Amino acid sequence: MDSKAKTKVPKILRVLTRLFPEPACALHYKKPFELLTAVILSAQCTDKKVNEVTKELFKKYRTLEDYVNAKPAVFEKDIYSTGFYKAKTKNILAAARAIKKDFSGKIPKTIGEMLTIPGVGRKTANVVLGELYGTAEGIAVDTHAIRLSRLIGLTKHKDAVKIERDLMAIVPKKDWVRFSHMLILYGREYCPARCKHLNGPLGKYYVKI
Repeated sequence: MDSKAKTKVPKILRVLTRLFPEPACALHYKKPFELLTAVILSAQCTDKKVNEVTKELFKKYRTLEDYVNAKPAVFEKDIYSTGFYKAKTKNILAAARAIKKDFSGKIPKTIGEMLTIPGVGRKTANVVLGELYGTAEGIAVDTHAIRLSRLIGLTKHKDAVKIERDLMAIVPKKDWVRFSHMLILYGREYCPARCKHLNGPLGKYYVKI
């Protein structure tokens, strides 16, 4: 990783912390499996839409057993508006079965175990572990993190796994969980997907690699 990028990280963190002193997951949930469900639903979908859908979904499916016994055709209709509803249904219901069978109905606490669950990749695992347990085994890299980390100049990669590796090398581990939250918030408020250049307070910390 370029040393210039690493020297910018403390300043970038200070700016993001000033803008978002208490960053938090925007997805609404009350139970651990609800969080996992919401994160899976958020793929290629806005958190706002996910929260609209889960408001009714979580009233209908109250326990892990409800998901285990859910009929795919019915569940697909319940989450249809989040997009990619067939794949999301397959993953969520399979995840429920795996968690019941392999983890006694509880969300596991390590990324290695999380990655054995159907539909769970590193981003989903990092979000869930950080939110539920405050565990930082990596940095959640979503579309906001991919785009902004490249615009800021913290990575030159396009692949999420390689970007995560670069970020983990330069962002202090104690900041991993909140860093991804702050990038998401910054992307929404200052630099949405249509932005081709870094807008807002972070603009002056742009580093070209």
